[in-house]
Amino acid sequence: MKFEISAKIAYQALAPSTLILNIQPFQSEGQHIIEEKFTSGPDLKMKECYAVGGEKRFSIIEIPEPGNITLNYKAIVETRIQIVPSRQLEDVPIAEMTVEALSYLNPSRYCQSDKLYKFAYNKFGNIEHAFEKVMAIRDWINKNVEYSGGYTTPQTSAYDTITQQIGVCRDFAHLGIALCRALTIPARYFTGYAYQLNPQDFHACFEAYLGGYWVIIDATKLVPINGLVKIATGLDATDNAFASIFGNLQFQQMEISTTLLENEFQYADSNTTLQGYSYV
Repeated sequence: MKFEISAKIAYQALAPSTLILNIQPFQSEGQHIIEEKFTSGPDLKMKECYAVGGEKRFSIIEIPEPGNITLNYKAIVETRIQIVPSRQLEDVPIAEMTVEALSYLNPSRYCQSDKLYKFAYNKFGNIEHAFEKVMAIRDWINKNVEYSGGYTTPQTSAYDTITQQIGVCRDFAHLGIALCRALTIPARYFTGYAYQLNPQDFHACFEAYLGGYWVIIDATKLVPINGLVKIATGLDATDNAFASIFGNLQFQQMEISTTLLENEFQYADSNTTLQGYSYV
């Protein structure tokens, strides 16, 4: 499927600063960037880089003097999401995991799987099939955590979310990752553009490593799984922040858009267990 995505972000620079912006989709086997354009007003020096680990490319933007700046990104992206029968998505023994997957077994800053070990095993440990276990985690989060903004902060962790039982997509993703890792299932944070998300914004979910595949899981169930355009993956939100500021910048506004460039869209909701398939 083809999507046109765009992001417009405005800041006021109060002093010379550097901005690291992570809003460009990641080019991969399942995602092809047909065309893209990244501009700034005024014209600023930009350098594109790729992360050493994970899936992420970002731009380092130098802001030499105070003033108002606007950053505009637009791209056409074609996605090819693979559909895998859920019966194939079994536990992978640790000895057979890829080196990449092994790095997503451990606790991280916002995903304290070591603190949630007992809860995870008491709640989901008796489920034998790995895919069904992850789906049970997703459904529990969706049912028991209220989706609402204004109650959590950038410092909110998975442990906070499971006790407060309220949060936004970032918090839902962190909790899903932590519970999967507590059950020895590698999981990583996913951020992207999301078709039909209302209001439009960057969207966070997670990927679980099952049967040798990274399977897309959205505990919010707010968007179609096949309507996601991946920006990046990483340990948690520390790896995937859309902006990292070094200096003195004040955020002004942001506009995000994701538009389908095809006449028909076959909606694939998050309840993939009912279909017996999963999207990877």
